Amino acid sequence: MQAEALAFELGERGALLSGHFRLSSGRHSDRFIQKFRILEDPALVTPLAAALAERVAPFRPTIVVSAAVGGIVLGYETARQLGNKAIFIEKETGAPALRRGFVLTPSDRAFVVEDVVTTGGSVHEVLDVVRWHGAQAVAVGVIVRREPIDFGVPTFALLDLPVVSYDAADCPQCMHGEPITEPGSRYLR
Repeated sequence: MQAEALAFELGERGALLSGHFRLSSGRHSDRFIQKFRILEDPALVTPLAAALAERVAPFRPTIVVSAAVGGIVLGYETARQLGNKAIFIEKETGAPALRRGFVLTPSDRAFVVEDVVTTGGSVHEVLDVVRWHGAQAVAVGVIVRREPIDFGVPTFALLDLPVVSYDAADCPQCMHGEPITEPGSRYLR
């Protein structure tokens, strides 16, 4: 899928929100990408995953690893198209970990998949777990990259969509007393 087509789909599906948001990174922004307007539709996830699979194929991944919750659907479909297994990292006592019997070995060549990246915190957590288990991270693939980030491996973004974000102390909307919304899965109770 081309970047222009993805940007169009984000707009058409109401995935680009305006307001005052606390991102999963803790930073504040006046724009939020509601990725589940995209991930809820298999007819759209399939070409997104195909685009990521095509870009990473030369790196010969043997497994796709994503972060729970947002990366699971995309990770699974990307793995299916590559003919690989898909696993995900989730929190255990507050720290990212492999659970549910998932295994990574030193022979694994991991493609790390994420939906939307701002600071890269979730991707760095997944990369740390991959490397801790002795596997090799060969690349990172994301649907939308809000800020350029160096993960130390080739990174593929289907859409670069720069969005300004602020530390809470520097947020203009906070300074004006605007109420904040916490739409990300890290704030689910």
